[in-house]
Amino acid sequence: MVNIRGRPQLADRPRIRQTSLKQGRSQAILQEILADPSALLIFALIGFAAQLVDGALGMAFGQISSTILISVGVPPAAASAGVHTAETFTTAVSAISHVAHRNVDWRLFFRLAIPGMIAGALGAYALTTIDASTAKPFVLIYLTALGLYLFYRGVMHRHTERTPKIVSPLGFVGGFLDAAGGGGWGAIVTSNLLVQGSNPRKTIGTVNTAEFFLTITISATFLATFTLAGSEADRELLLRAIIGLVIGGVIAAPFGAMIAKRVNPDRLLTFVGALVTLTCGYGLYRALAL
Repeated sequence: MVNIRGRPQLADRPRIRQTSLKQGRSQAILQEILADPSALLIFALIGFAAQLVDGALGMAFGQISSTILISVGVPPAAASAGVHTAETFTTAVSAISHVAHRNVDWRLFFRLAIPGMIAGALGAYALTTIDASTAKPFVLIYLTALGLYLFYRGVMHRHTERTPKIVSPLGFVGGFLDAAGGGGWGAIVTSNLLVQGSNPRKTIGTVNTAEFFLTITISATFLATFTLAGSEADRELLLRAIIGLVIGGVIAAPFGAMIAKRVNPDRLLTFVGALVTLTCGYGLYRALAL
């Protein structure tokens, strides 16, 4: 509450003081990180490698980054929020690069991006009210089988280009699961479009470009609902990870788009199939082992 003269009431002063303390701690953590840039190196290398793969094959930045962050001690919820924050920057540069290399089918883009953004907001909201982990093993089984099929088609040179028919529902499902399940937009959307016969280069560029708008939507929703718990060391580790992922990912993004433009479609399909099979197979193993 604010009185007539614009001064905070006594009841509001502890809350204002607490907010100021949090901001002061965050600034102190940021200064410590910037004082020793070498501490960002490992996360920058992770971001570079993950974005290079994602930009070239249309998927896996989230899966690779989240898996490594969790393995070094970042809590799962914080890892998901951190990766989505980093993706806001990396997908922006990746989208610009794919547009510059003419890797984007704009008709396909709008049919994916609009339902994907709507579903992404719904999925991020659903994550705060329901547990989406129960459906994760079934999605991973489906994607692992899909990856094996794509790998077979790429190796056997059986990819015949056709106009994909199921697009908007695919964007909706991919956007919802990416937000509610902590990632998977590229694996779900890219792999399904390729199975329908879509051009690999245009598919990868379009899905990457649409992902920027999806990530903005999901990050904004998480920003309104997510509260980071844990010690100051946890917050410092997360902030260091986000900064490092952004630096490495932004540097790698233009190279990923260049690779997608120049690599043979059958070879791209083979790589996508192998990557989907490996990442989703590993995710399925972890989900069933818990």
